[in-house]
Amino acid sequence: MPNSSFILGGVEVLRGTNVTINIELPKLYNTPTQLPVRVIRGKKDGPVVFISAAIHGDELNGIEIIRRFRKLNILKKIKGTVILVPVVNVYGMMNLSRYLPDRRDLNRSFPGSSKGSLAGRVAKIFFDEIVKKCDLGIDLHTASIHKSNLPQVRTNTDNEYTFKLAKAFGAPVVLHSELRDGSLRAVAQEQGVPILLYEAGEALRFDETSIRIGVQGLVNVLRENEMLPKVLRKTARKLPIVTKSSKWIRATESGMLRTIKALGDTVERNEVIAYIDEPLGDDSFEILSPFDGVIIGKSEIPLIQEGDAIFHIAKFNNLEVAENKIEHFNENMIEQSEFHELNNEEIIE
Repeated sequence: MPNSSFILGGVEVLRGTNVTINIELPKLYNTPTQLPVRVIRGKKDGPVVFISAAIHGDELNGIEIIRRFRKLNILKKIKGTVILVPVVNVYGMMNLSRYLPDRRDLNRSFPGSSKGSLAGRVAKIFFDEIVKKCDLGIDLHTASIHKSNLPQVRTNTDNEYTFKLAKAFGAPVVLHSELRDGSLRAVAQEQGVPILLYEAGEALRFDETSIRIGVQGLVNVLRENEMLPKVLRKTARKLPIVTKSSKWIRATESGMLRTIKALGDTVERNEVIAYIDEPLGDDSFEILSPFDGVIIGKSEIPLIQEGDAIFHIAKFNNLEVAENKIEHFNENMIEQSEFHELNNEEIIE
């Protein structure tokens, strides 16, 4: 996308500058509300990429990922423009809520309308002011309340470009994900703006491993997109697990959930992964895995009602390979600091 003159929110962003822009949002009970945006523009032209978080107001990991990312020295070498939007759903974050005050899901409200609901108006401002100006987006999420996600990138794996970027991100799992009506990813794709979705951790909580993988992942994608200089690697990057199929396992009974398997564990078909116990009785009910795979999401609350989603399993037949890959990611990301790694790599100019 040509960007000799780049304007966002009525402000011209010059080459080689790093500016903060506040975009006006609808007032909340007549209290002024703004969408804070950081724009980092390199001295040389290149792609325009937005990185957003907290489209759901209770998903906090992405806010911290963007905060750490924008402090990296390597961004001084950026080619093109990066637009950072750490809190899209300002209203939801203020209320510790996934939704807006009108109880709508912002990620089902795109492309929005200037004459619609509050969610529709916020969606239109974000889409028109930011998304439409970009060549690529990276949207940061966590699981919903009382659930957690293994770090994973969701995208259309049939698209060669987004699949390449998804693998470069460096999360343990790449999951093929279909589009949902009204979602940012679906509407952006219609406009020719592909989006990677990073899902990691739990709502209303920070998870250090998820955050570190996220920060490194943003740098990896920008490198793969030729916006940051490449590095001389001493070892080959470990490839993620790639799967096109996953399923949420739902509770067949109500009671107390007693898990046997954890996030990131491999499971075999018909293996017991949890029990549901009657709190006042003696009966226990087995929860079985429907196929071989890896647990990429799970409930974090023991109280379970019949029909509740309790385990998200990605289908993967070679369990030995899957286990080795998950173990590799856990060891590396827990022991290493992304700031040390990113500021001490040997750059290939």
